[in-house]
Amino acid sequence: MTAPVRAADWSCPAPLREHARIVLGHGGGGILSAELVEHLFLPAFAPPGPDPASPGTDAAVLADAAVLAVPGGRIVFTTDSYVVRPLFFPGGSIGELAVHGTVNDLACRAAMPLALSAGFILEEGLELDLLGRVAQAMGRAAATVGVPIATGDTKVVERGLADGLYINTSGVGVVPAGVDVRPDRAAPGDRVLLSGPIGEHGIAVLSVRENLEFGGDVHSDTAPLHGLVAAMLTATRTGVHTLRDPTRGGLATSLCEIAAAARVGVEFTESAVPVPPVVAAACGFLGLDPLHIANEGRLVAFVAEADADAVLAAMRAHPHGRDAVAIGTVTAEHPGVVVARTAFGGTRVVDRPLGESLPRIC
Repeated sequence: MTAPVRAADWSCPAPLREHARIVLGHGGGGILSAELVEHLFLPAFAPPGPDPASPGTDAAVLADAAVLAVPGGRIVFTTDSYVVRPLFFPGGSIGELAVHGTVNDLACRAAMPLALSAGFILEEGLELDLLGRVAQAMGRAAATVGVPIATGDTKVVERGLADGLYINTSGVGVVPAGVDVRPDRAAPGDRVLLSGPIGEHGIAVLSVRENLEFGGDVHSDTAPLHGLVAAMLTATRTGVHTLRDPTRGGLATSLCEIAAAARVGVEFTESAVPVPPVVAAACGFLGLDPLHIANEGRLVAFVAEADADAVLAAMRAHPHGRDAVAIGTVTAEHPGVVVARTAFGGTRVVDRPLGESLPRIC
């Protein structure tokens, strides 16, 4: 693993060595801005080799926009912002989240990622060593996914106005021909598949933020899901109707939003939803519902009944779907309503949370 870039290790002219922390001048567009980009961000993001330009992008890496060589097909474009606190947590950091979250938003529209952008809002006083660790984590995540961070921007605000660091990422991707994945395609008879256990990310962030222990280790599930989606589409290009990564608001919110968009009912079995013991313990202690806890490396899929077994097998054959399960079905009854079958043999209506039970988790 490459050692993190530290400010003391940089080779650059004054006045950069005079600053161990972010100052307002780093956002002014002058020399300090250029040095920050040249000596911190570019080494973190550029792939190995003499040419910093990534395949598919133009050579003007420091231009305000990147020109992409886009293959034929439909383009998907997404953007998201990350304000997680703390910046580092068990299993990841804001850097990985910024890459994985944007890639997963593309993946859930069946798009393979082409390129990302990265915008940084930095607070005056932020330690450059800390920023370097975040940038390195972000660069490693992008390299693992195989997607270039093609363009970006940096702004600095006064001390006390940004809680250290916020990141905005945007992404573009291409949808394969013959694939149509969207929320309103969920149809009666579809089976609902879940790629793995829920609640780990939200509880991991909460545990380190509040210095809480829940009887076991818990790590964020943050992961890129584009490879898993590609495997699912290999099993069937037409049977995968809807995909969603259940981030803020958790699985309950994703199911409710899909039911509303497609005007269908969703029924699932509570005991079929895998909840790790440490997540169950934390939710029991805090009075939270695991269905409302955020995930950053899981997806829920609505798949035609005829293709569901093949898709589930493909998911289980992939590292990010090895614990995939079928949890429910889609019905024409009670359109827009999600119903859970409880362990006691009854049913209950599942709704979205009113607000964020765990804010600042992504």
